[in-house]
Amino acid sequence: MGSGGLDGARVLLVEDESLLAMLGEDVLSEAGCRVTVAMRLSEALRVLAEIEFDVAILDVNLGNETSYPVAEQLARRKIPFIFATGYAAAGLSGGYATHRCVQKPYDPDQLLMAAEAALGA
Repeated sequence: MGSGGLDGARVLLVEDESLLAMLGEDVLSEAGCRVTVAMRLSEALRVLAEIEFDVAILDVNLGNETSYPVAEQLARRKIPFIFATGYAAAGLSGGYATHRCVQKPYDPDQLLMAAEAALGA
């Protein structure tokens, strides 16, 4: 990873809404991130097994599923992650209720600040 904030950061963006996925990818890419987008739980778990990431941004609700299995894998591997939900932190369940969260739709500045904070940049 480069020395400038998010420059060179490998980001997993899990988002099932196409427009939000494109927005998030554009914002992160413009900040110098290498972004991998996964739109389904199965896809997110597959890429997580294949690619090393520095940080992840997880839409909580993925259709009939949630991204909590991805969060569990990330936590085991000590990869920082942020949840994204239209319900803010109130939309998080159980042990994730106090985890870092960004409100959807994404505010570009908040998304970047949350990613930088998760990375300690």
